[in-house]
Amino acid sequence: MNLLMRTPVVSRVLLVRPGSTEFDEQGRFKGSLDMPLSSLGEQQAEAVASELAKTNVSTIYVAPCESAQQTAMRLARGRDVRVKILEGFRNIDHGLWHGKLIDEVRRNHPRVYRTGLETPDEICPPGGESIRQARVRVAKALRKVMKKGRDNMVALVVPDPLATVVQSVISGEELYDLWNFETDRCDWQILEATV
Repeated sequence: MNLLMRTPVVSRVLLVRPGSTEFDEQGRFKGSLDMPLSSLGEQQAEAVASELAKTNVSTIYVAPCESAQQTAMRLARGRDVRVKILEGFRNIDHGLWHGKLIDEVRRNHPRVYRTGLETPDEICPPGGESIRQARVRVAKALRKVMKKGRDNMVALVVPDPLATVVQSVISGEELYDLWNFETDRCDWQILEATV
């Protein structure tokens, strides 16, 4: 289901996942915790900024977390571009899972882990936000961004797993294997969104 289908405007989106944090490297749920880039994450962010140096974007929208903001600032360096923090791109609230090893969920909650592989929209950590709720929040934020960015490419710097939800909302494709997209690895892709 494509939650963006309201008006027939095509926009190009540069989706950038931030560099890694210590929790990403340890395989822990970071979710909406505010963490800085690790040393490796800083190197990753510099490499991606170099790769994208000649890519023209009108605005960089960034999640309200330190790792995404640090990555966005590297991407913005040397450009005449606005960087805007949007609360709608806050990463998923993992509730009581924050800081736990992803492998702990696999071992201790095999049924929940299997759900994350097969139908991630059904996942809702104890005291946290469901993927379905995050999807609705992302669709609303994307509609605003796309209306402002008509005929220009906009960049979104969003941490995983929310970046994968953003990709799913834009493409209209279903999510599978949420656990594979739980940690940041600093990469990018260009997507076309009809909004």
